Amino acid sequence: MTDETREVHVRKPTHRKTRLTWSGLAAGALTLTLSTTAFAPASAAPPKPSQASAAHPRTATTAAPLTCNGVRMPAFQSSAPNAELNGLFTRYATDNSRVDDWTGADGTYSTTLPDGRLAFVFSDTFLGKVNADGSRSPVIEEGGTTPFLNNTFVVKDGKKLTTVTGTAKGVMPPRDDKHWYWAGDAITAGGKVQATYQEYERFGPGIWDWRWSRNVLAQFSPKRLSKPTSVTPLPSSKGISWASWLERSGHTIYVYGVEDKGNSKYMHLARVRGNSLKGKWEFYTGKGGGKGWSKREADSARVMDGVANEYSVSRQGPGYVLITQDTTELFSTKIVAYQSCSPRGPFTGKTTVYTTPETGLAGSYGNANVFTYNAHAHPELSSKGRIVVSYNVNSFKNTDHYKDSSIYRPRFVDVRFR
Repeated sequence: MTDETREVHVRKPTHRKTRLTWSGLAAGALTLTLSTTAFAPASAAPPKPSQASAAHPRTATTAAPLTCNGVRMPAFQSSAPNAELNGLFTRYATDNSRVDDWTGADGTYSTTLPDGRLAFVFSDTFLGKVNADGSRSPVIEEGGTTPFLNNTFVVKDGKKLTTVTGTAKGVMPPRDDKHWYWAGDAITAGGKVQATYQEYERFGPGIWDWRWSRNVLAQFSPKRLSKPTSVTPLPSSKGISWASWLERSGHTIYVYGVEDKGNSKYMHLARVRGNSLKGKWEFYTGKGGGKGWSKREADSARVMDGVANEYSVSRQGPGYVLITQDTTELFSTKIVAYQSCSPRGPFTGKTTVYTTPETGLAGSYGNANVFTYNAHAHPELSSKGRIVVSYNVNSFKNTDHYKDSSIYRPRFVDVRFR
């Protein structure tokens, strides 16, 4: 058996989660209903904390592109679903030649391995069998046969996908039954896959008694993604989830994070010199001159609001483009882009580059519980003038994931600039 062979064990439900049901989106009204059910951190797919923001809406406009050092940034032209990637993951999810591999997940980061393969980094993941009608059995913790893990890898080698789950509880097993890990971004540097994770913890019996705990760095050998070679604490003193995104520029790794205040989410920025996130971190203070960076996380400044828990800031032409789900609107269907001449911002020219079709009663599922979230780029899959963007689809009603397994899979979109 190889290091990438799946191993799945049964876990009993130990906690409770809240189901959030919404309706009336098409009519412009919103009704929220709360109910509870038995739940373990790795049972049914929970909506991520504060995925949708209720901040005051702002209208996105198509702005003129920036000019950076005399060179014009590319302007947004068009967008459309990426049929190749969407088809690849759909075929893999519904192919029952194996019934212990990936059938749906969220998170959807990616990094290129030294041998050219691509590793997708996922958070909550369904494994198992998909029925001919697209349905799946409930998760094991709810009496069914579907395994469910909080973190996995899927490795793309040409047109072949392979699932890596590692231990019985994922590639990043929790310290105990009251904790679990969701994935942040990952990079391949210094001969290692450096993957960031946010640890969450349950602190009481109540339906909302769980919270973000800390950030950690897990390093993996590219040839053995089933087990980290080391796990190191990352800065976690200010309640910032690092890393929503990792961007290398020269000999610096820029680390983007999010300060999630529920109704408002704020971008934060740090940097590490060299090829390892184990190096010394500096935090952007927002000040000019020699005071722009500090060794103290407490000095980290809010760069901007309106970003999602996952977003991207990647190089484009002479500058940078920020891709994010618009969290200035409640349950927004808009994926927006901003531009900047610096990785520090300011990010301007907010432009809607894609509208997700799945959301709400008027969406493609005709289901008021379905929503989309956490759009970001995949530079490893992109090309000149084209940014490949993924976003996640979910439902506030767990049984929707059993009736239609296609809901809980990432979607890929080509966003073109010229």
